[in-house]
Amino acid sequence: MSLKIDIRRNKILQQLRAEGIVSVSQLSETLDATTVTIRSDLTALEEEGYLVRVQGGAVLPSKAGTVRIPRDVHISCQKEKEAIAATAAGLISDGSTLFINSGTTTECIAHALRNKSNLNVVTNSLAVATCLGDIPSIRVVLLGGEINAQYGFTYGGDAQEQLGRYQADWVILSCEGISQQNGITTRHVEESVIDRLMMSGAKQVLLAADHRKLGHVGFAQVCQCKALTLVTDKKADTEEIQALSDCGVSVIQA
Repeated sequence: MSLKIDIRRNKILQQLRAEGIVSVSQLSETLDATTVTIRSDLTALEEEGYLVRVQGGAVLPSKAGTVRIPRDVHISCQKEKEAIAATAAGLISDGSTLFINSGTTTECIAHALRNKSNLNVVTNSLAVATCLGDIPSIRVVLLGGEINAQYGFTYGGDAQEQLGRYQADWVILSCEGISQQNGITTRHVEESVIDRLMMSGAKQVLLAADHRKLGHVGFAQVCQCKALTLVTDKKADTEEIQALSDCGVSVIQA
């Protein structure tokens, strides 16, 4: 049986700090996880700044200069997120009220929304609030409460109470994974509560997730799949798209 995701990633970091470099095949064997799962873990840890992906594995950031890094992988991922962001922003009309959660994808969407007018944005993401807060025609409400400084979001009872005062036309969410069997999942239990409240207070749900998230399962469940709009990229697996479509998810590929 595979280790739980948070334990597994901690073990990856422990081995990386001890040896300076790790390989996908070795980690797959020692942690009893598929190579697909290990690659997903390494990608997530790279996004958080803990390591740098290299061909076949990963190294510590301080050692990245001595190893050939496939920069096309990083650039490709960034382009996919930008395409998702542009498509998602195109669905939003001027004058809309939005709930937006935290994540690198929703941060990209926030940048794409800077050209919109008369938006009301309620968010628990410090990055989203910072990105949109200087636009005169966009009103931003940053939810109060406790702060997760590492990942840049607010949560807790105060944030939940404040969120309950608002209604939105759209909620724009990023996630750790979405699948037919496990629904929408996220990395943080405390933010999953915020995500559910945002969904319950919005007329329409827009989930933004690149192809790596389809079929993937995160630590905490937000909800089962239901009627919502998913914006993903053109690399998304066709079988995963069909399975989600069968659950009522409307899939748009950017």
